[in-house]
Amino acid sequence: MEATLKQQKIPVYIEDEMRQSYMDYAMSVIIGRALPDVRDGLKPVHRRILYAMYDMGNVWNSPYKKSARVVGDVIGKYHPHGDVAVYDSIVRMAQDFSMRYPLVDGQGNFGSIDGDPPAAMRYTEIRMDQLAGEILADLDKETVDFIPNYDDSLKEPTVLPSRVPNLLVNGSSGIAVGMATNIPPHNLGEVVDGIVAMVEKPDISVKELMKYIPGPDFPTAGFIHGKEAIAQAYAEGRGIIQMRGKAFTETVKRTGKEQIIISEIPYMINKVRLIEQIAGLVQEKKIEGISDLRDESDRDGMRIVIELKRDTVAEVVINQLYKHTALQESFGVNMLAIVDGRPKLLSLKDALKAFLDHRKEVVTRRTAYDLRKAEERLHILEGLKIALDHLDAVIALIRRSQDPKVAKEGLIQNFGLTEIQAQAILDMRLQRLTGLEREKILQEHKETVELIAKLKAILADEKEIYRIIIEELKDIKERYGDPRRTQILAHTEEISIEDLIVEEDMVVTISHEGYIKRNPVTLYRAQRRGGKGKIGTTTREEDFVEYLFVASTHS
Repeated sequence: MEATLKQQKIPVYIEDEMRQSYMDYAMSVIIGRALPDVRDGLKPVHRRILYAMYDMGNVWNSPYKKSARVVGDVIGKYHPHGDVAVYDSIVRMAQDFSMRYPLVDGQGNFGSIDGDPPAAMRYTEIRMDQLAGEILADLDKETVDFIPNYDDSLKEPTVLPSRVPNLLVNGSSGIAVGMATNIPPHNLGEVVDGIVAMVEKPDISVKELMKYIPGPDFPTAGFIHGKEAIAQAYAEGRGIIQMRGKAFTETVKRTGKEQIIISEIPYMINKVRLIEQIAGLVQEKKIEGISDLRDESDRDGMRIVIELKRDTVAEVVINQLYKHTALQESFGVNMLAIVDGRPKLLSLKDALKAFLDHRKEVVTRRTAYDLRKAEERLHILEGLKIALDHLDAVIALIRRSQDPKVAKEGLIQNFGLTEIQAQAILDMRLQRLTGLEREKILQEHKETVELIAKLKAILADEKEIYRIIIEELKDIKERYGDPRRTQILAHTEEISIEDLIVEEDMVVTISHEGYIKRNPVTLYRAQRRGGKGKIGTTTREEDFVEYLFVASTHS
């Protein structure tokens, strides 16, 4: 026994073993958890959530089901990981402030932009959103490959057919091992227009694509400053985009004071933390001129009110908010996704091309499936036609047969039918022997012949496949497209030190002994002869003002 064990021992170097084991772990995280697939824009957990909902019939027009039920199906059948991680993924898919186009329709508390946590999964209810149904469309037509699940008891899709360019439309973020992805969301209608333009002109440049897709479109709206940064991110797959919230001023009629209203904030910024950040800066006196700060947001929209002290310049305070708070943030674009089983950095054109290639394969496989089914149906219809042409003989043969097996063999031998055709005749109900039903069979035969010719023509013509892809994309745009939310401004606005200081005239005095003092011009006042003056500057007894001049705080 001991000798056998010794023979089975294989010496390995610990460095090699650790290197290989860590590489296996890293690839498992990269491929199996953290990065989205370029074709459907989904990570494995999101794909499994949607497939589990599809499998249990929890679609957009069905009743809601408890989130815990869906989570149980996902982790029990396809995703053997923690239930909290799966539920967190479901919650994010239902949040309209996280997803540009939510894929889950939630009922209950799914958190808020204030950072409030969602209700426990036993309370909330979900079903698939209608747009998610388009991601799973044609799944039953052998359009994608299936693989065994983790315990080899079920099958799951490797990717979803996805009529929606989900990677760009909803974006993605995730941290893998040694790499990360951060893809911003975009407007569905604009992405569709970009794909259509790419079909019409395959060698289109990124600059030309930006006429159709000018930049990201965040669910929380706001502004993007600088088209050059967007162009760089689209061309190279990496870049930094500057986001800003929307702030404007209002005058309070009762007091005449100005107040700043924040109605939109940058993507993924917590509103409560932003308000706390502003309050902290006011307490530290890094931002001055604010008398009150409150949140008046309701279900109609966001409204953060910042009341200003009298004579405070609102533009200066707004610039200070952009400079010192999360009202201005950077979005680091890193368009990394799984392409052919490997992580790859993508340009905008690469991402669109990968989706287009995927749709081409899906439409081709779907058409081939429909063709096969149509040919199978035509084969049966031809058998039914033969039976209708020899109706009396067929009925007589069936009546004198001892059992169905004998009847089937008789039909095959006497009328030259195949086994499938003979079985279809035996399965046919008597009502189909009427004259009206006969006409229906003949009409169906004619339509099936025409359908087969049409499907063969599609498979033989690549242009026809692209025409179908464009037609389906335009239909998606028509039904789910909406106006752009995020405004894009051409240039990046750098906030200089002058933007943070109120512009006013100052009196600068320099004494004989080198003391320098600055006072606002408003501190001084004109007086007539005999009037009582106001002290603008003081010096020591032996010192005196040697120089005095007026200057601006901005020059």
